[in-house]
Amino acid sequence: MNPILNTAFKAARRAGQMMTRAAGNLDSIKVDSKSFNDFVSSVDRESELILVSALQEAYPHHKITTEESGVHGNERAEYEWIIDPLDGTTNFLHGHPQYAISMALLHKGVLQEALVYAPERNDLYMASRGKGALLNDRRIRVSNRIELNRCLIGTGFPVVNQSMMDRYLAILKDFLSKTAGGRREGAASLDLCALAAGRLDGFFEFNLKPWDVAAGALIVKEAGGIVTDMQGDESWLETGNIVAANPKVLAQMLQVIAAH
Repeated sequence: MNPILNTAFKAARRAGQMMTRAAGNLDSIKVDSKSFNDFVSSVDRESELILVSALQEAYPHHKITTEESGVHGNERAEYEWIIDPLDGTTNFLHGHPQYAISMALLHKGVLQEALVYAPERNDLYMASRGKGALLNDRRIRVSNRIELNRCLIGTGFPVVNQSMMDRYLAILKDFLSKTAGGRREGAASLDLCALAAGRLDGFFEFNLKPWDVAAGALIVKEAGGIVTDMQGDESWLETGNIVAANPKVLAQMLQVIAAH
């Protein structure tokens, strides 16, 4: 583990330990609604404080962008962290063990380092640009399936911004008729990691935020996958519309989506 990822993991582990303690008494957690179907809890905020404090101490000249409190540090910094302190808040609040801490580091806008830590399972996914992807220190690769009808596809419902719901449901219906099935677990960072580890064969979702996908996307790329927007272009981090798979499956997924 390189020094940057080591620093990130130490912070993520502390935040994860806090989450594990909080999960034992869910009724005591304060929850606010940011918008329809978009919740933030005291656990999100405490996790964010742990992560930001650790990164500011180690890298005081870095910019840090977080889901809950926005931008910290120099907005013109060459290095930028993008952090989701608790991806899968709704899952966490319902005791569903599908949530994670997601941390990515960009240099001049290019993803360099990624870490996704799932404290409930003690699973640590990591990637460094050009150096491959790991799960708990073991190298991972995307699946080698090439026939869409044998593929398991991950997705996420556009429950916060429902302007795309009708189109999304039409696409989902099309995928369900052409694949081995679909899964919706409620934490995009872990969906992308599952893809990187070969547990899913493809993933698509609309209207995500940079902190939802930045770390997971680099892990997918370093595991041999491809990440694009719905048109097969590179604007997924800006638009939040993302498709990911191995090269053969990605082409077929984009064809399904293009029909809608």
